[in-house]
Amino acid sequence: MREPATDPSRTARPARRVTRTALCTLAAAALTLPLLGAAPSATPPGTAGLQHAFATAAAEYDVPQSVLLGVSYLQSRWDAHGGAPSVTGGYGPMHLTDARTALAASEHHSGGAEDPRGDDSRPLARPEAAAPRSGDLPDRLTTLPEAARLTGLSPASLREDPAANVAGGAALLADAQRRLGAPRSDDPADWYAAVALFSGADDTSSAQAYADEVYEVIRAGEERVTDAGQQVALAARPGLAPASGTSALRRAGLRVSSAAGTECPKTVSCEWIPAPYEEFGDGDYGNHDLGDRPASQPIRYIVVHDTEGAWEGVLDMVQDPTYVSWQYSLRSTDGHIAQHVKAKDVAWHAGNWYINGGSIGLEHEGFLTDPDTWYTEAMYRSSARLVKYLSKKYDIPLDRQHILGHDTVPGTTTATIPGMHTDPGPYWDWRHYFELLGSPLKATAGKNAGVVTIRPDYSANRPVFTGCEKAGEPCATHGSSAVRLYSDHSEDSPLIRDIGLGSAPTTGVNDLSSRVSTGQQYAVADRWGDWTAIWYLGQKAWFENPKKRPAAVPSKGTVVTPREGLDSVPVYGRAYPEKAAYPEGVPAQAVSPLPYTVLKGQKYVTGGKVPGEYYYAVTFDEASHQVVRGEDLYYEIQFGHRVGFVRAADVTVASP
Repeated sequence: MREPATDPSRTARPARRVTRTALCTLAAAALTLPLLGAAPSATPPGTAGLQHAFATAAAEYDVPQSVLLGVSYLQSRWDAHGGAPSVTGGYGPMHLTDARTALAASEHHSGGAEDPRGDDSRPLARPEAAAPRSGDLPDRLTTLPEAARLTGLSPASLREDPAANVAGGAALLADAQRRLGAPRSDDPADWYAAVALFSGADDTSSAQAYADEVYEVIRAGEERVTDAGQQVALAARPGLAPASGTSALRRAGLRVSSAAGTECPKTVSCEWIPAPYEEFGDGDYGNHDLGDRPASQPIRYIVVHDTEGAWEGVLDMVQDPTYVSWQYSLRSTDGHIAQHVKAKDVAWHAGNWYINGGSIGLEHEGFLTDPDTWYTEAMYRSSARLVKYLSKKYDIPLDRQHILGHDTVPGTTTATIPGMHTDPGPYWDWRHYFELLGSPLKATAGKNAGVVTIRPDYSANRPVFTGCEKAGEPCATHGSSAVRLYSDHSEDSPLIRDIGLGSAPTTGVNDLSSRVSTGQQYAVADRWGDWTAIWYLGQKAWFENPKKRPAAVPSKGTVVTPREGLDSVPVYGRAYPEKAAYPEGVPAQAVSPLPYTVLKGQKYVTGGKVPGEYYYAVTFDEASHQVVRGEDLYYEIQFGHRVGFVRAADVTVASP
């Protein structure tokens, strides 16, 4: 069903169930060769420290330690995640996949979650898991059971003991090297093909992109403290040039994929799986609109989503003409990318037609209400490479007012505010993501600056959330990008209220009323000891910000405030042209204010000036499609958790 001519936000599409079928076809389990061999040892390598575990496993299985560390870093950044599985059923620092166990755990606690992100363009309920039929998932194709066979260690220890998990990964790498007919070399350059196979990818492009990323990690070196407090380091090898393993990978039976038709950087694995542009009954069509961007209108935003479904089900949805669309999907296991809609065309992904008209949507395989179903480093890095490529190509600033989460896209009208989505949620690591984007979030001003950038320590920042499994029940304790806001400088004071939601604020994982996110910038309204107040949704909002454990850093920024003579100015969810700008035959769209105002004396950080603009596209025949652009100009502002727009004529711009 198409949108009414007077309401350009996409209307609801049929919600389709997405089964967790990706857990039954885990690419990380698909070492295509028959990995056979005796177990060298049945004794766990010990728990004296993770760095020691890497050294011990590397020595026992004749795998270069740099290779083992590099692979593990790309899988998990050496984190153990408390023994919890990733989005695609991988456990521990080596991301050893055990899909049956992960799927059983998912079924055990699935259901009963608060509505994750209902709006006009996404499924309203979390997809249910589908149990595999007997024989669908042979043990020889799941790496953790195979690691158990090779090492003699129990599956439970491989899931729960990081040292055992590292040993299992080393055994799998060593056996892949043996089956490839390659030597047990001490030179990491000789392990390229085995590393590529460890990715579990079923095609040469994905496997090679994964291996290239591992060797990039080895060349650059890494050092960090893991989620378990373990200090781990990988010395840089800047001159390392791995031997090509293309022929070996083809002998391993991996399919040859093609990037033809895609708009991706050469440094990622990418394939074209098109979303259909098709007409169906009653003059309706889907699932996107043809366009001519950036010639017709600039691409200003990239919107980060998570899928709330597994890989295969998500691909099924985007290929359904009666559903919605987005430009790219990213796979968790190895960071593989599927492109569905050309950048020139307008996908239906954000629930806000103004944002859709000027954005590109990226869906990442994951679940926002499962803090322990962690995103892999491979997907973070692949996504960052894609975003850097798109940012450079379309001149999109690398900041949180242009690299949006779906949770920061505003409702278009008052009625749509409660239904807007909340993904990728509080567990997406924005700080790390911007480091990978080459635009790290740093202090850029003195300690008493008038603007702050939210930037807690992700691992140490663990606010309480509820409703991940059942309404009101605490979520698993986990690192987070979110910082909670209060009405005064005390955690005993009430949470900040969002009048647009029409409900009392809660700690619910999907309740955005009283929290800010890493990378967002706000004007300082007040300070009190270890507490900082910001202007937020028309009020002072306080968060704890101690010097020794800061939740924000001082920053430079440009702010807007009501111009002289105005006590308040309205806030909008879309920047549409004035009525006089619409040509004959194009219905004028209402410039509807949201139930918020910017009051005299308040300041909000702006992401820049944008024109009033509307993309008229309501028919399958694109001959009538056109971009309407008016004289009115707007400023995009960071108003609450979401962005908003104010008319340029209503405000004054200044440095705080």
